[in-house]
Amino acid sequence: MKFSLKNKTAIVTGGGSGIGKAISKTLAEQGAHIHILELNVDNAAITKNEIEEIGGKAEVHQCNVVNQKDVLEVISAISEKSPIDILINNAGIAHVGNVENTPEDAFDRVYNVNVKGVYNCIYAVVPHMKKKGSGVIINMASIASSVGISDRFAYSMSKGAALTMTYSVAKDYVKDGIRCNCISPARIHTPFVDGFINENYPDTKEEMFEKLSQTQPIGRMGLPEEVANLALYLCSDEASFVTGTNFPIDGGFIKLNG
Repeated sequence: MKFSLKNKTAIVTGGGSGIGKAISKTLAEQGAHIHILELNVDNAAITKNEIEEIGGKAEVHQCNVVNQKDVLEVISAISEKSPIDILINNAGIAHVGNVENTPEDAFDRVYNVNVKGVYNCIYAVVPHMKKKGSGVIINMASIASSVGISDRFAYSMSKGAALTMTYSVAKDYVKDGIRCNCISPARIHTPFVDGFINENYPDTKEEMFEKLSQTQPIGRMGLPEEVANLALYLCSDEASFVTGTNFPIDGGFIKLNG
C-alpha cells in the first residue's frame, strides 16, 4: 500500500483541532501511532477518540510547546516506548496587525509559540532521530513566509522563521537520515476562521466568508484534509528523496495573484 505509515510513531503538536486534527487522523488511517501534544487536552481527547473509532492508535500528552522542560520530558517519555519517526510542528497562533499596532506582549506571544515552540520540539526530537538514523520533520509555515500579507506583521515574522528553520535543519541533518520540509497553506477553512468571522463580522458573515474564499485564485478556501494529504505524502517513504523544500498549498495564491 502506498503511503503506508504502519509501525511508525508520529508526534503532532496542536493536534486537537483544525489542520493538526486532520493530520493526526490522516496519518493514523495509514497506520501511524499518533502522539498529540496539546494544551487543550479536551480537544485532543476528541481527536484521539475519533482515531480509535477508525481502528487507529493515539495518545494525548498535555504539553506547552513554549516550555522546553515540558517538551523534553514528554518527548523523552514517548521515545522510551518506541522510536520517534515523525514530528509535525503544527501548533501555532495568529495575530492581526501591522508593526504599529502589534504591542510587545502580542509579539512575544506569537514568537514564543510559533518560533520557540517549533525550536523546542526540533531540539528535543533530533537526538532521537539521529540515534536511529532516520526521521521526518514537517514544520507548518504559511504563504506569509514567502509573500507580503497585509496586517500580519508578527505572524509573518514567525512563519518566515519556520521556513528558514526548515532549511537549516534539512541542511544540518541530511547525512543523519533526517528529512525536514515545510508546508505553506493559504487560507484553510478551520474553526479558527469561523470564529474570526463570527467575532469580527457578525452581521455580514456570509459576505465575509465569500470574500475570504475569493482571496485564493481557485475561488475557495482549502480544506484541512487537503493539507493533511500533503503531510502524509511528505511523511511517507514515497517522499524519501524530498528534503529542504517548502510546499505551498494555496489555491494559486503565491503565483497567480497580481
